[in-house]
Amino acid sequence: MYTRRIFPIRGVLRWTRRHIFLFLIVATIPVVMFDVLRMKWLHVPWLPMSVLGIAVAFVISFKNNASYDRLWEARKIWGGIVNASRSWTIMVKDFITNEHAKKPISPDELKLIHRELVHRHVGWLTALRYQMRQDKPWEMHLKTGRSNREFRESQYTVYEDSIPLEEAIAPYLSKDERQEIFAKGNWASQILGKQSGRLRELLDGGLIEDFRHMEMANILVEFYSLQGKSERIKNFPYPRQFATLNYIFVWIFILLLPFGIMEGFEVIGKKIVEYMTQNPAYFDFTQKLQLFIGQHFVWFSIPFSALIAWVFHTMEAIGENTENPFEGGPNDVPITDLSRGIEIDIRQLIDDNDIPEAYKWVNDIVM
Repeated sequence: MYTRRIFPIRGVLRWTRRHIFLFLIVATIPVVMFDVLRMKWLHVPWLPMSVLGIAVAFVISFKNNASYDRLWEARKIWGGIVNASRSWTIMVKDFITNEHAKKPISPDELKLIHRELVHRHVGWLTALRYQMRQDKPWEMHLKTGRSNREFRESQYTVYEDSIPLEEAIAPYLSKDERQEIFAKGNWASQILGKQSGRLRELLDGGLIEDFRHMEMANILVEFYSLQGKSERIKNFPYPRQFATLNYIFVWIFILLLPFGIMEGFEVIGKKIVEYMTQNPAYFDFTQKLQLFIGQHFVWFSIPFSALIAWVFHTMEAIGENTENPFEGGPNDVPITDLSRGIEIDIRQLIDDNDIPEAYKWVNDIVM
């Protein structure tokens, strides 16, 4: 999935609304104990809190950089698939000819061979993206993040979750090929193997000469390489020791934060009271209100504490939601849309019929 819209602040607030309420509660409890129950000893010096905050910020930054690297590498891999697919189609169209054929065939038969090889390539793209969409236990939408599940269920549908692979791949492969491929593991690799075998048959028949066969085989090797890179990202998660400890560190900081800033706000309140009592220019409702605010200024630590906690937790959540770029999140690599774009492009190159339309956005999200 991929969202092309600018993520508005209301979207961020909606995404994190449950945690915002939680942060307000976490910040309110210490203030009640400090100001209402008069537990004035209940605070943490700000110096160790600031050191902890700096350490947590470094850890979050490291995780977000690593998560973004995984996302950007995945996008570059699929950009390579786009370019290699076009190269493959041009080679299919221009290399497979009667020039060196032992038994020349008709132009219509040549076109059927071109169509077969291009359609099989679309089948490979289909199988690969279905493999990339398979669920892994560490992926975000399978975790307990209720807001992520709600957003996914209400805003969009993952194409690969709603249509089985057998149905999606049927227009591109023959029944015998499908039975052979699904009887084995790693469907995408099996399809590339079928492509290689077909190229060998064309070489034996003289429809491809040796040099052209070698060039087309190199493109298949490139497809294998790009597939392997995609599988590496899909099958190896961001190291759990970093992700888990980072999450724990963030929550330790969030829970201690109200205890670290209450005393600072109380000092400001005392200065307000001191100033108002030493400068009694008038004593009306306004001054009484100012004195009341000064006496209870520590309560202003609640929104500030919640704001700081929200920033740290949201940055950690951004890294968590970015680390798996193929799971089908709204900001993942749009491999379904990319596959459809490749299909349209390469089938137009061979003047194919019944070319499908590009996928449409749903709630500003494209698959």
